[in-house]
Amino acid sequence: MIVVTSDSIPGRRVVKTLGLVKGNTIRARHVGKDILAGLKGLVGGEIAEYTKMVAESREQSLDRLVEEAEALGANAVVAIRFTTASMMQGAAELLAYGTAVIVEEE
Repeated sequence: MIVVTSDSIPGRRVVKTLGLVKGNTIRARHVGKDILAGLKGLVGGEIAEYTKMVAESREQSLDRLVEEAEALGANAVVAIRFTTASMMQGAAELLAYGTAVIVEEE
C-alpha cells in the first residue's frame, strides 16, 4: 500500500478513486505520566512519554486507515492529513484521513 500526503504519486497515475478513508484513535493521559511530565516541565526538555504516546497514536490511526482502504480494494491512499480534537479533559482523538485510489505505473 502506497500512502502519501501529496495528491499524486510520481511514476503512477490514478485510474480509479474509491473515496474517503479514515482511521482514528482516542487516547487518555496517564496520571503517572502527567506527574513525570510536570517535573520535566520544570527543568525543560522533551517530554518523551507524550512523544511516544502521540507517535503510537499516529501509527494506529494510519494502520486503521490502510485497513479501510484495503477493504475498498485500494492499492494507494493520497492526500493523507492528520487532525486532532480534544474529547474531554485529558483525552484526545487523532484522526488520519485521505483518498483511497487505485494506481497503475505510467
